[in-house]
This record gives sequence, C-alpha cells and structure tokens, in this order.
Amino acid sequence: MKENFITGFDRRKAVKKIITTSFLNKEGHIASALSVLDFIYELHLNIMETNDQFVLSKGHASLALYSLFLEKKHIQESDFYSFAQENSILGGHPSSKKLNQILISTGSLGHGLPFCCGTAMAKKINKEDGNIYCLIGDGESNEGTTWESALLASTYGLDNLICIMDFNKSGERAIKLNSCKSKFKSFGWNSFIVKDGNSSSKINDALKNIKKNGKPTFIQLNTIKGCGIPCMENNPEWHHKHPTTEEECEKLIESIK
Repeated sequence: MKENFITGFDRRKAVKKIITTSFLNKEGHIASALSVLDFIYELHLNIMETNDQFVLSKGHASLALYSLFLEKKHIQESDFYSFAQENSILGGHPSSKKLNQILISTGSLGHGLPFCCGTAMAKKINKEDGNIYCLIGDGESNEGTTWESALLASTYGLDNLICIMDFNKSGERAIKLNSCKSKFKSFGWNSFIVKDGNSSSKINDALKNIKKNGKPTFIQLNTIKGCGIPCMENNPEWHHKHPTTEEECEKLIESIK
C-alpha cells in the first residue's frame, strides 16, 4: 500500500471503489485516475482553503475526483456507482452543469489552464483572496494553449495560479517532454519537481512551500500511471480499459498494493 498521511484517506478502499464502478459501468480511465488520486485527496483535504478553486483539466481522470466527492459526501454511493450512465450526474468527464463542485467542464485537453489563467486574473482585478489550482497531464501539454497560458500567466504576475502536471509519461511514446521544470522556468514561473508524485507527504511539502513572489507556480509530479495495481502500472494497454468479467475485477482488487 502506498504511503499516505491524509486524514480519512484509505487509498486501497478508494482504488477498490474506482475499479468496481468502472467494471459495473464498462467505462473509465482507471490508470489515469490512480496516478492523480493521491494529489487530489491531499490537495482537497489538507491544502485548499475556503477561497481556493480547483480545475481537473485532464478530465478523463474524473474517477479520482468523484471518489473524493464520495468521501466528502458531496455525492451518494448510488451516484458514484451510476458513473457514465445516461442519466448519471457523473460523466466520463466532469460537467459543471451537473455538479456545483465542478468549476468548469473539462475533457477537451488544453482548455483548463487557459480558463484558470482568466480566473486567476479576475481574482487579482477584484482583489479576491484564494489560489487557483489546475491539474494538467503531460500529454496534454502537447497542446499549444498550455504554452500560450504559461506566457500570459507570467506576463501578468499571476502568483495565485498553481499548475500541477501529472507526469505519468502518457505522452512519451509520441513526444518526449523530459523534464518540464526548466521549460516552465524559462517562461517565468517558479518551477519544481516532486520525484515521488504518489507520496502524500512529498506532495504536501511541495504545496506548502509555494511562495507569493509575483510569479505563477508549476509543480511536476512524477507519478506512476495505474499506481497501486501491478498489471496496470506504466502499461499503455490500460489507458482506457475496464475489467470485463467479475473474475478480472476481483483479481485487480486483490492485487491492490
């Protein structure tokens, strides 16, 4: 079982629920959800304050966010286990029209960070407190909007904007990014790498060390896609795949670390 220090966070229990609803509804990006699960729980349970806001730009990892919503009782178990069904409030990608906790509907990659730039700028103009946290994927950063946003955010000194990259190497087979720390730094950002992006304590350390110095902040989380399930870890086959039989579902649950 992965190390975690999050009050009320039972990682194995959360992973089991994610696998189960994916099996029941024949949908979901399980491996992507598991690479960001630790971050999403840590951010929401231990870091974010009342005026802070969060956008899951890599919307296909929605099961991690829905798992948190279930933990916080924003949704009921019946909602969670209706995931991706026709009349469900929980789509394959998060919809702001169905849940008040969703700031913006996401799924089309490259849109979350531009939106967060605008939101962060509005907060500055209106002299409002609070940070904007935007979680993007490494493959998503192939979108040109990522780098246009990076230029805009540094130009306008949006130090209330924190962009976190789930660097699970999803895009490495297409375009090799290597480290994005130097790339964002060259665009005028505070820039950091968390070498174990699935460690709650390491995530906490990085988020608590953010400085308001007139620059936006970038944090690269080096994560494991499918973290906690051996057959899924760093296995491209599981990018968009669900268990097809009860036996396979049970074996995946039994293998959770």
